[in-house]
Amino acid sequence: MDRHPFVIAITGGIASGKSEVGRRFEQLGIAVADADAFARTLVERGQPSLDAIVARFGNGVLHADGSLDRGALRRIVFDDQRARHDLEAILHPRIRAALHDACIAANGPYAMATIPLLTEGGGRATYPWLARVLVVDVPREVQLQRLLRRDGGSSEQAARILAAQATREQRLAIADDVIDNSGDLAALASQVASLHSLYLSLAAAPA
Repeated sequence: MDRHPFVIAITGGIASGKSEVGRRFEQLGIAVADADAFARTLVERGQPSLDAIVARFGNGVLHADGSLDRGALRRIVFDDQRARHDLEAILHPRIRAALHDACIAANGPYAMATIPLLTEGGGRATYPWLARVLVVDVPREVQLQRLLRRDGGSSEQAARILAAQATREQRLAIADDVIDNSGDLAALASQVASLHSLYLSLAAAPA
């Protein structure tokens, strides 16, 4: 398979700071493909993915204008594991293909792909073209605090969202590199700079 010579995944739990880490690498000139951005594009009106979602879940997941009602779909899949797996079967292969194509096309010494559900989606077995996995890590208590501050809702709802994801231990088990994002922005910048130097060296090394 043709691939970019060196691709690093950014992953981590909800509210861990993956997007901020990605922005920091982009500021260093690194192309960062975002699974969530592709997921949003894939369910726009007229996309085959949206047609497949409607075929599986019915017209109740659409707004009156034919666009996806994300809230309605989220309510269906959140407590129904089979429904969630069906949705993932529709979207994840398309997202993987889009990420791969974006990394292949990237300019620069290496490329990155932000993949929130990398652990849940099979890790390296599902993404064999990844060279390394970078996990953005924070304690569960910090996740809860940030999630409540960001999205509101109740503590119980936030806890259920965390429970639906892989555990911190499962994410760390697939990590080559870890950013501890429980500190301030200065600490984050220092870790990103160190990893950028490492990745430049690794990407330049003979295969």
